[in-house]
Amino acid sequence: MKRELLLEGLDCANCAMKIENGVKSLEGIDRCTVNFATKMLIFDVEMNEEEKALESVKKKVHSLDSHIKIKEKGVETHTLYLHGLDCAHCAGKIESEMGKIPAVQKASVDFVSKMLHITLAPEASWNREKEKVIQRINKIESGITVEEEESASKEKNEHGRSILWRLGGGVLLTGIAMFASLPFPFEFALFLIAYAIAGGDVVYRAIRNIIRGRVFDEHFLMTIATIGAFLIGEYAEGVAVMLFYQTGEWFQSLAVNRSRKSISEMMNIRPDYANLKEGEGNKKVSPEEVKQGDIIVVKPGEKIPLDGMVLNGSSSVDTSALTGESLPREVEKGSEVLSGFVNKQGLLEVTVTKEYGESTVSKILDLVQNASSRKAPTENFITKFARYYTPIVVIIAFLLAFLPPLLFTGATLADWTYRALVFLVISCPCALVVSIPLTFFGGIGAASRRGILVKGGNYLEALNDVRYVVFDKTGTLTEGVFEVVHVHAEKSFTKEQVLYYAAYAEQHSNHPIAESVKKAYNGKVNEGLITSYSEKAGHGIEAVVDEEQVLAGNEKLMNLYSISYSRASEYGTIIYVAVNNRYAGYLVISDKIKQDAKEALKSLKRLGIKKTMMLTGDQKSVGENVGKQLGIDEVYAELLPQHKVEKVEELDKAKEKAEKLIFVGDGLNDTPVLARADVGVAMGGLGSDAAIEAADIVIMTDEPSKIAEAISLAKRTRKIVWQNISFALGVKAIFLLLGAFGIATMWEAVFSDVGVTLLAVLNAMRILKR
Repeated sequence: MKRELLLEGLDCANCAMKIENGVKSLEGIDRCTVNFATKMLIFDVEMNEEEKALESVKKKVHSLDSHIKIKEKGVETHTLYLHGLDCAHCAGKIESEMGKIPAVQKASVDFVSKMLHITLAPEASWNREKEKVIQRINKIESGITVEEEESASKEKNEHGRSILWRLGGGVLLTGIAMFASLPFPFEFALFLIAYAIAGGDVVYRAIRNIIRGRVFDEHFLMTIATIGAFLIGEYAEGVAVMLFYQTGEWFQSLAVNRSRKSISEMMNIRPDYANLKEGEGNKKVSPEEVKQGDIIVVKPGEKIPLDGMVLNGSSSVDTSALTGESLPREVEKGSEVLSGFVNKQGLLEVTVTKEYGESTVSKILDLVQNASSRKAPTENFITKFARYYTPIVVIIAFLLAFLPPLLFTGATLADWTYRALVFLVISCPCALVVSIPLTFFGGIGAASRRGILVKGGNYLEALNDVRYVVFDKTGTLTEGVFEVVHVHAEKSFTKEQVLYYAAYAEQHSNHPIAESVKKAYNGKVNEGLITSYSEKAGHGIEAVVDEEQVLAGNEKLMNLYSISYSRASEYGTIIYVAVNNRYAGYLVISDKIKQDAKEALKSLKRLGIKKTMMLTGDQKSVGENVGKQLGIDEVYAELLPQHKVEKVEELDKAKEKAEKLIFVGDGLNDTPVLARADVGVAMGGLGSDAAIEAADIVIMTDEPSKIAEAISLAKRTRKIVWQNISFALGVKAIFLLLGAFGIATMWEAVFSDVGVTLLAVLNAMRILKR
């Protein structure tokens, strides 16, 4: 299948050639060309490997050139909300049927959030295809309401009330038929009416699906089992199975909806309105209407609707919805605030820096809502397993009903048919199909609540196999904020004098080191005293301050002017100061290590990480000092972005195939490595937009300790997934054997199906209660 990607920002012919060769080397890519003039990447891929190959191509392009933005030419993805979707098997059928529409390139149904994502072919029109999609959905499941707007839909509980009325009527009629000692015709009629009331809709759906060529689903299994029970004279059990099945479905629906509600409440950060400042007053508008540069007013108790900078006012803000941190953050004029924060006290005037579509809250909601479209391998396996498992069980049940009476003397058709019917009821794989996607979605939601944004269930599952963690230094393990930590003065000078001369020398520099010196001086600089200023590249600064020659810079500057100095032994960046060619002393400037960095490294080791590494562009002595303080296994310093990629590739080749590697970074220069790693983790609070876009996981709090927390949460998610798989298959295996040997009855069969599903869903919800 031919695919085309637009490479925005491709302005180098040599880069185009590198991308072409790099993509050609990927597995599953048949042909590849890059048209430099049109900036198009064109390649062929097998239909069944399309999604995996597309992801690999995007990662490869980002690793080769981090400045390129990738867009799929002419490809449109649209979302429909499927209200009333309470059946995981139905979700799978809808997803499968959507793929049969010629104009649909890809379809994905998220059962938990009730969303259908449709990707159309380049030449297709959504207005034309939308009706076909809706008609196909209505044919598959008539009880589903399809809407384009999430806010326009409200879940209705009429269906739930209808089930309760029908269950009540079915139980009443069944009770009368069983205990009233009526003549057979009346007794049979009551059982039949009770059956029609309790399970008429199930039989209808089964017949409708058979007509449409879709035979093997839970409606078919329940219909065959209960009608079979009537045919062999087990009327009470036939009605009871349908009653218990419907009761279980109702409880299952309640449990799933409760879980959905819990996840929705956790992510209830969408702002409802913004107070736009207009003249002397404020106008309440939708956040989508506010533009960059507008001023909004945030009152106490309101959510901050858009990212911005505080223009006036001071307050404390609750950041827990985004970062998971319980302690409020103090903000004042000049402070950056993010959408989703809640203003706790004072009135704030905020200058908007990002429109709603680019704001933090919008990106978080988009990530969480679309994360489950990237399914984990376990989810994909269970979907395929259910597809083949149910038909096999039906065939076994058929053989179980008819072979023993033909092969063994004394084996009656009625007895073995009953066993086969019990076997059918037990076989429904709902417990797995419902609970496993719910667990992964719950894991993603729970991570979001803690300020960890996971872009897909596949990345959450990949964290279980991480054995190597590679860190960037500045902004990742350190604060990325430089400060003067020590001032040394020679005998004829004071520390105040050394800081004074350094601050005046650095007055006209915008370098972060210079800013830290000026901040440490904290005095008012009289620029009139600076009569001469000269910056010597790679050395430092020469200035005349109050008619005295001042030199401030590195060792090279001291050597250039043949000044005798004592070399500093402290860790950090050293600024040597000389006045009138006399050595005055030095300042030590250091990037502060993050408070939780050391504990983060210890936690990773406890979780089974084999090796930790740090890659930095900083000088070797600085990098090694940070590595030593934190207990990092290997440190590589003075690296350019391409060297970081090379180091990660070396480690990737050395590790075992099943092992995964994480790279954690925050800057634009980390983007290629984030794309190249098995799992890229970006610091989202201070990180660049490019790094956040390239990463698979985003840490909103900028805390390294969240990496260990994410891995721990992934392990807990996998544990619950495998508990449900083992429990469901184990119980079903036992009851299938009991049913085959005539020990289990229809009552036990119903527990095995509906009861196990309900318990599995409740177990899946535990991930939210951590």
